[in-house]
Amino acid sequence: MGAIAAAVQACRKRIDAACAAAGRPAECARLLAVSKTFPSEAVREAYACGVTAFGESYLQEALGKLDALTDLPLEWHFIGPLQGNKTRPVAERFAWVHGVEREKIARRLSEQRPVTLPPLNVCVQVNVSGEASKHGVPPHQALDLARLVATLPGLRLRGFMAIPEVDAVAARSRFALLRALLQHARAENLSVDTLSMGMSADLEAAILEGSTMVRVGSAIFGARHYQDQGRNP
Repeated sequence: MGAIAAAVQACRKRIDAACAAAGRPAECARLLAVSKTFPSEAVREAYACGVTAFGESYLQEALGKLDALTDLPLEWHFIGPLQGNKTRPVAERFAWVHGVEREKIARRLSEQRPVTLPPLNVCVQVNVSGEASKHGVPPHQALDLARLVATLPGLRLRGFMAIPEVDAVAARSRFALLRALLQHARAENLSVDTLSMGMSADLEAAILEGSTMVRVGSAIFGARHYQDQGRNP
């Protein structure tokens, strides 16, 4: 068994154990393998282990992988911050966007989504920690943006995404805040089913608070090496 195969197996065991600890069904949280900075060969290895959903943050790098892996039935998620002048290729080639934090971006994605494709799945990103370094809409504005996304024809509102501070105790309370937002959205009859929260270090805490999708990179592919600091996001 190769390193990536072993890591995928270990990650799935962690997810199943966390689901059991939370009293939730096995595999209650979907695994999204974050492949940014890793080559297409690593994606192929993970796919061979049954992983089909991959997350990317750097657009130019991601498009190269999409082109190189057209022979595989992969589901691509854009999980990084998205600039207004970069929305078209994301709208045209990705299945999910996890980082919508502005009305302008939502409207551009909707307008640029090809009518021949299903609506683009969208999670509203929420800055649950209030850190200036983090992207996302403030929690008190999240439902307003979610309501807007739900009205746009090229989009399908799925739920919310967050990246809390790196602190296991604080992170759990932040995850609980995101779960409460999902509950409020459902109370308003918004059709939401996704909490994109939890990464390699804190997926257990996220699953305890209701995560339905964990974004795991280093625990599958190893440590990242950001050699190109000028990488186009």
